[in-house]
Amino acid sequence: MKIHSMLVAVAATVLVTAAVPSRAAAPTMDQILKASKPSDWRPLNPNDTLYMDLPQGRVVIELDPAYAPLHAQNIRTLARQHYWDGLAILRVQDGFVTQWGDPAAEAAHPRHPPRSLGKAKATLPPEFERDITPDLPFTELPDGDVYAPEVGFSDGFPVARDPKTGKTWLVHCYGMVGAGRDNAPDSGPGTELYAVIGQAPRQLDRNIALVGRVVWGMQYLSDLPRGNGPMGFYKNPAHQTKILRVRLASELPPSQRMHLEALRTDTPTFTALVESRRNRSDAWYLYKVGKIDVCNVPLPIRVIPGK
Repeated sequence: MKIHSMLVAVAATVLVTAAVPSRAAAPTMDQILKASKPSDWRPLNPNDTLYMDLPQGRVVIELDPAYAPLHAQNIRTLARQHYWDGLAILRVQDGFVTQWGDPAAEAAHPRHPPRSLGKAKATLPPEFERDITPDLPFTELPDGDVYAPEVGFSDGFPVARDPKTGKTWLVHCYGMVGAGRDNAPDSGPGTELYAVIGQAPRQLDRNIALVGRVVWGMQYLSDLPRGNGPMGFYKNPAHQTKILRVRLASELPPSQRMHLEALRTDTPTFTALVESRRNRSDAWYLYKVGKIDVCNVPLPIRVIPGK
């Protein structure tokens, strides 16, 4: 579904018709979201939602099994085994990533062996890209991209694709979560994860498996003290932030879950949101850019009304 082709329908759906001047200002993102319908939003799947509790607060991660099914399954297994409980934030590199996992696995100290993976797999086939299929949703952005022939969104995740090769992949925007690996392509099973906290490092696309995105509590990852060692690793383990626990939302009773929903990216409301960000009508903006990058499109999350 191309965004160009939906603009007429969007205007009829979102704009309030009235006697206005011919050059009436376009609606702002806030106005568009306030005019949205319940059907424009989708609840997060509890089986694909991770709660990572830090001393500072809760980080919520939505997994994307459509693009990384093997990693999503391995991460679910690790979460059910409480693998990350008591582990740590290992690395915070300014303008790049926050990374967490098992300090013993990084140190390779014989007196402190790495934590057991239990039933989880130690290696996984690299899920750097997948085939384009007719059942895979795709809302294309109109302005092109430097790194891929096409970019857009699939079920709320920023993606790129190449129709000539028939491949599509998740892209490294702010807040995206990936599975850290060594040089071997199959060495990133999801035990060590990272979140992008700086400018989009798109050079990593298709070189590492992206598994989801942070949808809540991003400030708790981006505001951490930067590591003082190479690549932002902490030289002193005492400076690491401990992970209190990681749970799947589906492990908790409904009364203990966060009731969040994401704006669907296959709706006229999302199309209107994109257009509002391409040409900002806020009074502060004097110049209308008329373009937008895939990593500059907001992906709204809200608490389900009434919850």
